[in-house]
Amino acid sequence: MPKLLIIDDEANVLYSLQTGLETDDLTVVTAKTGKRGLALVPREEPDVVIVDVRLPDMSGLELFERIKEVAPKVPVVIITAFAATDTAIEAMKRGAFDYLLKPVDLHHLREVIGRALELRRMQAVPAVFDRPEAEAEADDAPPGTDPIVGRSPVMQEVYKTVGRIAEQDVTVLILGESGTGKELVARALFQHSKRADRPFLAINCAAIPDALLESELFGHEKGAFTGADRQRVGKFEQADGGTIFLDEIGDMTPQTQAKVLRVLQNQQFERVGGQETLAVDTRVIAATNRNLEAEVAAGRFRQDLFYRLNGVTIALPPLRDRKDDIPLLVDHFIKVANRKLDKHVATIAPDALRVLSGHSWPGNVRELQNVVRYAVIQAVGEVLTVECLPASVRGGSAPVPGGLAADGLDVRKLARDLLAFGSPDIYRQVIAEVDRVVLGEVLKHVANNQVHASELLGISRTTLRAKLAAEKQPPAPARPPESPPGGSGD
Repeated sequence: MPKLLIIDDEANVLYSLQTGLETDDLTVVTAKTGKRGLALVPREEPDVVIVDVRLPDMSGLELFERIKEVAPKVPVVIITAFAATDTAIEAMKRGAFDYLLKPVDLHHLREVIGRALELRRMQAVPAVFDRPEAEAEADDAPPGTDPIVGRSPVMQEVYKTVGRIAEQDVTVLILGESGTGKELVARALFQHSKRADRPFLAINCAAIPDALLESELFGHEKGAFTGADRQRVGKFEQADGGTIFLDEIGDMTPQTQAKVLRVLQNQQFERVGGQETLAVDTRVIAATNRNLEAEVAAGRFRQDLFYRLNGVTIALPPLRDRKDDIPLLVDHFIKVANRKLDKHVATIAPDALRVLSGHSWPGNVRELQNVVRYAVIQAVGEVLTVECLPASVRGGSAPVPGGLAADGLDVRKLARDLLAFGSPDIYRQVIAEVDRVVLGEVLKHVANNQVHASELLGISRTTLRAKLAAEKQPPAPARPPESPPGGSGD
């Protein structure tokens, strides 16, 4: 289970953060002094550390440096009551994950910790190549690893390419559809590179709003835009000497593309709103599920950046082009699901494997993993049968959004009624109704087992509990009257 260490001398801050952040999925350990916190790092092996800038026995910056000596890959989040503190900014320059102002917004802090935990996983969990059958153990991949599974000829070529270029200090572009394993290959490139002991930062360009991505990558100066109340150090600066992974780079705006091009050309940039030119030594690994040549032709992606990225490429095949690997992948995902769900499924029935091999897999390996996890949850014995598979894979039809009708809920009618009623928060009300129906059906299906329910829903138990708690609060009426007040409804 992931572990968070919080180091702060204020007892009320420690109490509020521990009670607000600790869940069934996250253990929280606290310390009131830098010395005590530093002693806990090797003993507790935290995945993320939160450090207050001002401590009674040492400065936050000194503590940060000593933590990095003991655990160089553990993300450290700085919290401070001083908006313009030089200490926090200097810590960011030296590789702190983020810094936040007191009083800390718990919702935002949870998001930051979530991103830090994901980074920790990517840095700490090795992405290992599948071994030849003669060398493979009958049991499983080595514990604590994320294996890249596949022995088909196309995957063997991928392994060879990674081996040839991992130690070369060159920019790499990974191409492949969603769910093909681009992140795993990026991690393998980093872990087998000469920079493996230096920072590794990952940014999903599609997940960050366009207005914020440039600041996230390059930082900004105080006053650069509305809400920029302090200087921020960007990811390129934090990753100096290490590697930055730009996932979904095809979703970047032209303005951000221009700045990335400059970094690739001469390793220089300015923060947003700044005049000082900063120099970094950062290796770039980029990935996209888009056809960049088509994006260039359409004028949405810079041709010069495409040429700069396209020097060394790794093309990951879709699962439909390497179906010989499906038995290996299924076996691996059964073992993963067994560990997470405390199940004891041993194998899959031949007819069920034939069904999986006949599926087109538009979601690729990620879709297969979700299907196997679903099947393991459904299994009542040691063998996965066809009946364990979801209807969409067996050949049945999955529910179609927009025509949902369950427990009396018609999404289209509900949306129209809310429009007629003049509701100002249609999206929230519709989502709340859908959540009510979907969560209710899934929980009923698994006899109210929240662990299995969260697996089926594809969300964390923390998110599930939050949704269930929200249902118990008295919300505004989700269903409007049949017609607007004072109107005929015509």
